[in-house]
Amino acid sequence: LQDFNAGMEGHMEDPERFRSCLLPCNSVINMLVEKVPEFMLSSGDDGGLNVPRVIINQLKWLDRVLDSKELATKLMELVSVAPVEVQRDVITSLPEILDDSQHNDVARELKALLLEKTQLTVAILDTLSSLNLSSALLAEVRGVVTATLTAVQLDDLPVVVKFILHSVSASDAYEVSDLRLKLELDQWAVSPVLKASQKRLKGRTPAPTVKRRCVRSLKHPAEVYLTQFLPTLPSVLQVIDVLLLLILHATNANHSRRGAERLLRLKARAGLITEELLQRTFKGYVMRGFFPSIRALAQSLLRSPDTAVVPFGGHMYRLSFITFDSYCQQEVVGSLVAHVCSGVGGEVDVALELLCGLGAEHPSEMVLYAVFVKGILDYMDHLTPRQIRRLFQVLSRLAFGAPSLGCSIQDDMHIVIRKQLSSTVPKYKRIGIMGAVMVVGSMGASRPQAEGSQSAALPQETYRQVTALLELVTACSVGCPEAAALCYDELANLVLSNILDPTVQEWIGKSVLEDFQDDFVVDLGPQITGSLPLPACVLFNLDEEESEGGIAVNLLPLLAREVQHRAEPWSSKTPKRQVSAVCLSPFFRLLRVCEERQHQGDLEEIDALLGCPLILTDLAVVDKLETLTKAERELMCSLLFTAINWFREVVNGFCRLRETEMKMKVMNRLQNITALQTMLETTLAVSPGYIPPLANFDGDASEAASAEKAEKGKKEEKAEKGKKGEKEGRPSVSLGGYRPFFRELDMEVLSVLQCGLLPRKAPDTELNTKEREEVLLGPAELLFLLEDLQAKLEFSLTAAPAKRVPFAKKSVGFSHLHQRSSKEVASYCIQLLPSLCSHLEGCHNHFQTVLSENGGVVDGPATDPLEHQLLSSAYQLLLQVLNTTFSWSGFSQPGHRSLLKSALALLASRLKEGAPDLTLEQLVRIYLEHVDDVLTAVEEIAGEGVAELVNAAKDASSETWPTLTSGPQETLTSDVFLQFGRLFLDAFLRLGMPLLDHSFKKHKEDVQSLLKTFQLSTRQLHHMCGHSKIRQDTSLTNHVPALKKSLEVFIYRVKAMLTLNNCQEAFWTGNLKNRDLKVNISASIALEEQDEEQAEEEVLPMFESLSSRV
Repeated sequence: LQDFNAGMEGHMEDPERFRSCLLPCNSVINMLVEKVPEFMLSSGDDGGLNVPRVIINQLKWLDRVLDSKELATKLMELVSVAPVEVQRDVITSLPEILDDSQHNDVARELKALLLEKTQLTVAILDTLSSLNLSSALLAEVRGVVTATLTAVQLDDLPVVVKFILHSVSASDAYEVSDLRLKLELDQWAVSPVLKASQKRLKGRTPAPTVKRRCVRSLKHPAEVYLTQFLPTLPSVLQVIDVLLLLILHATNANHSRRGAERLLRLKARAGLITEELLQRTFKGYVMRGFFPSIRALAQSLLRSPDTAVVPFGGHMYRLSFITFDSYCQQEVVGSLVAHVCSGVGGEVDVALELLCGLGAEHPSEMVLYAVFVKGILDYMDHLTPRQIRRLFQVLSRLAFGAPSLGCSIQDDMHIVIRKQLSSTVPKYKRIGIMGAVMVVGSMGASRPQAEGSQSAALPQETYRQVTALLELVTACSVGCPEAAALCYDELANLVLSNILDPTVQEWIGKSVLEDFQDDFVVDLGPQITGSLPLPACVLFNLDEEESEGGIAVNLLPLLAREVQHRAEPWSSKTPKRQVSAVCLSPFFRLLRVCEERQHQGDLEEIDALLGCPLILTDLAVVDKLETLTKAERELMCSLLFTAINWFREVVNGFCRLRETEMKMKVMNRLQNITALQTMLETTLAVSPGYIPPLANFDGDASEAASAEKAEKGKKEEKAEKGKKGEKEGRPSVSLGGYRPFFRELDMEVLSVLQCGLLPRKAPDTELNTKEREEVLLGPAELLFLLEDLQAKLEFSLTAAPAKRVPFAKKSVGFSHLHQRSSKEVASYCIQLLPSLCSHLEGCHNHFQTVLSENGGVVDGPATDPLEHQLLSSAYQLLLQVLNTTFSWSGFSQPGHRSLLKSALALLASRLKEGAPDLTLEQLVRIYLEHVDDVLTAVEEIAGEGVAELVNAAKDASSETWPTLTSGPQETLTSDVFLQFGRLFLDAFLRLGMPLLDHSFKKHKEDVQSLLKTFQLSTRQLHHMCGHSKIRQDTSLTNHVPALKKSLEVFIYRVKAMLTLNNCQEAFWTGNLKNRDLKVNISASIALEEQDEEQAEEEVLPMFESLSSRV
């Protein structure tokens, strides 16, 4: 090295030589490049020095190359013979060595090399990304890369995707579609290669990682993907679409986040992003890096007022908890707790459902975060009763579902419940009752059955704790009738859930029957003793033949006793157990469900309660209410409310029985309800300021009172025009505002709507006989059930308003309906559709009969005013029920569309056979209005359906389109051809013929073929004209004159075109006969049209020999 330096110094002493040394020397460059092959097989062996790499790196520092083309040729020759490592070094150095003028030539050679050696894919694409290529060559290279995408090795995939996205511009960004279709991520997700790659990359999937990097650096692909490509996809999306949306959302650009979120909402609302797709995305790919974006999207979707996208946010939360690590699980639970504490009704409901589901499916993971869920207890003041039940269900499952896991919060749960139960504030006592019952449900739940055994027995210690808690709840609620009634309702719901261990269920039901008999039932005697405010009377007995030794519900004495002791407040220290009429209906509900569970639905032990009478007062007093004192009128109101609620609960209990006698008694109880409601309307009108007893106990009494006050204006308005059943001008009020004070009817009660409608007129003997054989609904009972059905549908199926009020109160009186989803309510209503349609037809027939009997006058002498009013209201309600059902927004969701189809099928099945059918033209129009591609549909009908009928027999139908038959098809075809054929012909004359004038000389063959084909159409139009004359159909012949005029103009226009191009001798005319659609000559009009045919002889064209004359 010293000798070299000394010689170099001596050589540069000459100024001219020194100047030459500073200039590029092409011979030295060539010499160095030629030295590379000598060392490329032993690179790195000589003291670790890679000679080829050193030489190539030196070439990068050249400021200028004299002969760049020669150097490029030598380097590419070197690439063709060098080992892979040397090839990779040379290729990656080309952008820094070559001049821009050589980039395109080198790129073509690299493109060819890309197809030969897949090992060099990364190096070649990196080099091509750095070269300055023409747009055409870049598109060509991108096409080659896209075509080989399916054969690319997984490790090279990031670079390939990066190159395609880098090379896509705004004008050709549609090629992202090809990339999307060729990236079969579902296959790579399960491959061992991907798993190995994920381990090497420490949990970062190659494809999503490079996409995120590309999207952050490139503007066009992201914007095009968001605005042009993805929004137009009509089918279900793929995994890559979800991944790319998450990546776009993860970028820092605000417009990308908003655009990705907006597009995600749009696709989720349309049902294009399914739960199954999300599961594949989460399970098949490492999504941990996108968790912040996933959580942000889930939060936004769960807070959306659009109910169609809310479940999608829930799926993202659930999959994140199942798939990710403990940190993410904690964040998911924390976010769900925040949703619950927000106080927004729908958001709280969905979050609680998610927590409950996760607690049931993954208790061992959820119990680790129970302390977060327990924090919701501080926000119970803002939760509805249904939400409080859900909260305690989650906590009780975590605390007592797996005792070995939930010990940490068991003591806290007991402390909270005991504190609430001992509270003197009714609201907190209700919370304690609901929480205690939920804990009983978790602790006393039946254990899973082991193989070969009946069931796992409940541990004795657990049984002791359950019974002790039940005794505590009973003891804390015995002094407050409303609390006791709530306890009975909650226990009834728990027994209905069918999750309790048999021993716990037996403990609940063992004393219910005896206590009920002792508290509310008395034996019928010759007279009723005792001092009562109103004279007692036994009413509504359906078992008259069993009056001896029968029983009755002791209603009036109970209410009278309450009035007597009203000044004495209820106290938990009262030694004797107090009985209140408020507990009558809830206690019976608990008794009924216990009997159902114990005897597998058989209610024979208590069926006497269905027909037993009530001890009331003489209801004739309603006609002389003015003679009663205020206290007596209020007692009368309480009697009517309690009696109605008793009958409503009795109907709830026995509506499922199928025996005719039981069904008849249920119908009678419905009649009793409607009669008592009429009396109550009259009694309330003379009892201002009266507050009814509670019937739904999971809400505040103040809520019910406020609901009543909110409806006061409506009641006063209806009182002026709604004097139903008024006698001697007595006013009445509407009961619409008193719904919170009536017991809720179960959905099963609506099955009574399946009974027929009572005939309008029938002899008494025949009517009685028919009633014995078949249970029929009267107008009042029909209206009563329809009002309840409409209220349920409005509550469950009507979309919530867009305005979201925090901590909004839910309407009371729908506790049972809350336990059913909207889909279940819609399904049940669809099952009733045939019956609803029958009642609609029955009401319609009733009014038609009345009109015919009254000579077309609605309120004629044959009209019963009360019956007319009831059936008019029922008619309106039937239409409202159908409208509410089919307006349900859930039908737009993919999972519910089959339900809508079944509903429409039920309606279609009721169409009468004799009803007028749609014409074939109407059917075709309707079909074309709803297809995606009208032109394709027209082509299919004309090319397949109509063609099959050309030579078909009379009245034959098309195999492809069975609606098309040779009969109506002829009329439709003729009408369409005559009406629209002229319009097409005029458009061709106006726009097409000028083009043919200029194209005739250069494209004679094309013009000849076009005219020959067009001549076949004009000939067919002439046959249509003849067919219309044969049929003598004025709807067709009206189009003939204008069409023939256009045909004549077309003939002369073609002649002018030929004359313009000096080919007028090629034009000649012939004679066309009048024919029908089967191209048969018509003899019937030949004589009368002979003169007209002769005139046509000169103008009808014959183009078949045009080619031989041009």
